[in-house]
Amino acid sequence: MTTDKEAGAAAEPAKDLYSDDLIQPFILETSGIRGRQVKLGDSLDTIIQRHDYPDTVAATLAELLVLANLLSSMLKFSGIFTLQVKGDGPISLMVADVTSEGALRGYAGFDKEKVSALGASRNGSEDSFSVPELLGKGYLAFTVDQADASERYQGIVDLEGSSLSDCMLHYFRQSEQIQTGLLVAVRKTGGRWRGGGLALQRLPDEDGISGQNDDLRDEDWRRSMILQASCTQDELLNKDLDANDLLFRLFHEEGVRVFERRVVAFGCRCSRSRLEAVLSQMPREEVETLKVDGEVVATCEFCNTDYRYDDAALDRLFS
Repeated sequence: MTTDKEAGAAAEPAKDLYSDDLIQPFILETSGIRGRQVKLGDSLDTIIQRHDYPDTVAATLAELLVLANLLSSMLKFSGIFTLQVKGDGPISLMVADVTSEGALRGYAGFDKEKVSALGASRNGSEDSFSVPELLGKGYLAFTVDQADASERYQGIVDLEGSSLSDCMLHYFRQSEQIQTGLLVAVRKTGGRWRGGGLALQRLPDEDGISGQNDDLRDEDWRRSMILQASCTQDELLNKDLDANDLLFRLFHEEGVRVFERRVVAFGCRCSRSRLEAVLSQMPREEVETLKVDGEVVATCEFCNTDYRYDDAALDRLFS
């Protein structure tokens, strides 16, 4: 295995390069297939533990967060990548976003009674639920908001498949026509959540640049899919297994080259100053109607932080 710095990748402080929360870009040199490995530990657990999610909801949101990191890392952008799911099932909404600097956050909206009924229908079975069972009919969309306010890029696909990864693969096949392989694992162990993912993508060979004919490229892709499939969930979720060691185990015969890894951490962009900028533009009489038990309380859906304003705080805000 060789290492190099990927063009356009943001450098991270050396002290963070072996964080447990990371994105590891790589390429298979014999075939030109590019890939990403994601490991999420504290960042994922922090996001989920801030909410009282049933395990079924938490696991589905965890899968979305892993996918958000895998997909965003395959794009060159400066800003925010957002992955959103809407459906008419027990889970009605999920959002995960990650900035180009690696700040990750997410949340889920769900109907407690419907989720409980879904669990009861399985008589306590720990088997995972499918996307149609959890989300019903709806769509999955991703958006790239560039920091320089340039044109927004968006992709959308119907929820078709048993998992969110299946839905995303459907998008790549139908809309982008890019061969893509996705492997995602999430698990709660010892009360803490972990997630991992592995993505491979075969880019179009424009004008035969690779020098290979289609048959050879097809064979390379089939071989890479077999190697990816040999990766186990335990390997993806093993905190003590370094990303590079796993990639070497899987792809050493393909000439795997790794690039500079990127660190991921929980980070919410809510702030009191942003909220107050919004409230101060509203008539005070209208803000007063939002009071509950003598206070205006605004709660961030992502980090579950409460911002409270009693009469004295409102006096200061509107003075």
